Amino acid sequence: MALQSKNKIEAAFSMSSMTDIIFLLLIFFMLTSSFITPSGLPVNLPSSESSDIVMQEITVSITKDLRYAVNDRQVSRNEIKNELATLLSQNKGYVVLHIDKEVPVEYLVEIGGIAASLEANVTIATQPFK
Repeated sequence: MALQSKNKIEAAFSMSSMTDIIFLLLIFFMLTSSFITPSGLPVNLPSSESSDIVMQEITVSITKDLRYAVNDRQVSRNEIKNELATLLSQNKGYVVLHIDKEVPVEYLVEIGGIAASLEANVTIATQPFK
């Protein structure tokens, strides 16, 4: 007397769960890729051993020919304090300095001092050693 079970095991593989995972990974990478925003002006950043990633709410860029930009908007040196005060009044946060490595340190200190006087957290953007 041969007994047969009514529950047959099917050897097929369902790809629907795999496509769900791939879709979720795609959404994750699309969302996280927008967190890294390049600065508005072409700047040759200095190198450092530790390069932390900070959410860039407000950026200040200085090129080697001393052109200034705040959040991709070119401004003059005299307008930086007013521009930063306006942006920091809307949201307190980080000011990321994108300063070319050929710019003298006095400009870095000046802009960092302005941002610090407005009670902002100041961070200097660098690139990791190669």
